[in-house]
Amino acid sequence: MKEYLVKKGRRLVIREARSEDAQAMVEYMKQLATESDFLTFGSGELNITVEDEAKLIQSKEEAENQLMLCAFFEEELVGGLTFTSASRPRVRHTGEFGVTVLREYWGLGIATELLKYLIEWAKEGQIIRKINLRVRSDHHSGISLYEKFGFTREGLETRGLCIEGKFYDFVNMGLMIGE
Repeated sequence: MKEYLVKKGRRLVIREARSEDAQAMVEYMKQLATESDFLTFGSGELNITVEDEAKLIQSKEEAENQLMLCAFFEEELVGGLTFTSASRPRVRHTGEFGVTVLREYWGLGIATELLKYLIEWAKEGQIIRKINLRVRSDHHSGISLYEKFGFTREGLETRGLCIEGKFYDFVNMGLMIGE
């Protein structure tokens, strides 16, 4: 668990997700789905049960190369980050993450702190040697944030997302960890 002071002097707590967070995570994701078109799911599209979420959280807790983070103001879940990697020896050193923050809390530095936590975790663990992500090509503030941390553009995935019949491209980005 780490505590941060973010913009406006708010105290943010970031910690790894626990099974008992499952209910809050499901509610959080349902709210997220109504707030942004930059996600791979929209309102009513994510049908995950509390039990399924608890199992997912537990699988992340048990894997040394996966991570799920929760960001809280007081008791309210306001942000999250999930890093997923495979267990096979040839690919366990790399993975992909997604980061989210409730709209009400955009611009407070929460995604920045979640990203710092991920990178520090990867460096300390010495298993992850590459962090990947996909971001919508028109999500300029997201791309700017990732570039600030040293992520580089590695390619373009055309028609990666379709919302109401309109296609959007993804920029593939990556960050090398260690040598």
